[in-house]
Amino acid sequence: MDARTGKRIRAGRLVDETSGKTIIVAYSHGVLLGPIDGLVGLDQMRRTVHALAAADAIMVAPGMVRWLEDGFVGRNRPSLAIHLDWTNFSRPILPYEQGAQRSLATIEEVAAAGADVVMTYLLLGNDDPEREAEEIARNAAVARQCERYGIVHMIEPRHSLERRAPETKQDPEIIKLYCRISAEIGADLVKCIWPGSVERLRAITESCPVPVLVAGGARKDRPEDAIQLAADAITGGAGGLVFGRNIYQADDPAAALDALRAVVHERVAG
Repeated sequence: MDARTGKRIRAGRLVDETSGKTIIVAYSHGVLLGPIDGLVGLDQMRRTVHALAAADAIMVAPGMVRWLEDGFVGRNRPSLAIHLDWTNFSRPILPYEQGAQRSLATIEEVAAAGADVVMTYLLLGNDDPEREAEEIARNAAVARQCERYGIVHMIEPRHSLERRAPETKQDPEIIKLYCRISAEIGADLVKCIWPGSVERLRAITESCPVPVLVAGGARKDRPEDAIQLAADAITGGAGGLVFGRNIYQADDPAAALDALRAVVHERVAG
C-alpha cells in the first residue's frame, strides 16, 4: 500500500468513465481578481457550487473550502480541487508586468481537507533566469509532495512576458515548451490556454506526455462560442476543460455546464 494507489483513486474520480475526459470548474478567481461577477458573496457561491454538482471537480482557493464544503460532501458530488497558488500575474487592478507566485497551503493540509487535485502556476521566460529556476524548484517540490500524499498535481504554465509581448501569448512553440517542462517536472495534468487553432492544440497535446486541459478564459460574448471552444479542444486532443467564468457567470450556470458536458462527455458536436 502506497501513495500511488491514492493518486490513482483520486485521478479516477476526476475522469468521466465513459469519455475518459474531465471538466473542472475553476471557481477560484476571487483569490486572483477579487469579487468579480458570479462570486461576489458567500450565499451566491454556495448556491452555485450546489448547482454545479454535475462537474467532475470544482476548484476553490484554500480559504474558501470551509465555507463551501457542503457542496463536496456526499456521493455524486464533484471532486474538490484546490487552487494552491496566489499570483499577481493576470489581475487588471494593481497589475504587474511579470508577476510572482506563492503557495497558500501545504500538500499535507490539502490531503487533510479531502482534496483530489491541486493547481499551481509555472511562469517561464522571466527577465531574471534565477526567478525561473525558483519557479521550477517550487513546482518540483509540490510535485514531490503530491507523490508522497497521493494528490493529483495540475500545473498551469504561462509565459512571463505575455503582457510585454502579447503576440507571443498563443505561440505554439512556447506553449509546447512550457507544457512539456510541466510534465517533465512531475505534473499529472497540464492546463493550457487556447493556442488559436485545433491544429496548434493537436501539436501541443501530442508532444505532452500527460493530459492537457484547455482553459476557458474570460466569459465569451455568446454562449455558443464557449461551446465551440470546448468542441475544438476535444477535437485537438485535450483531456478535458478547466472552465470558470463561461460557466459560473452564465445566466444559468447549471445549464452552461450541462451544455459543456454534452460536448466533452457525450461528444455532441459544437
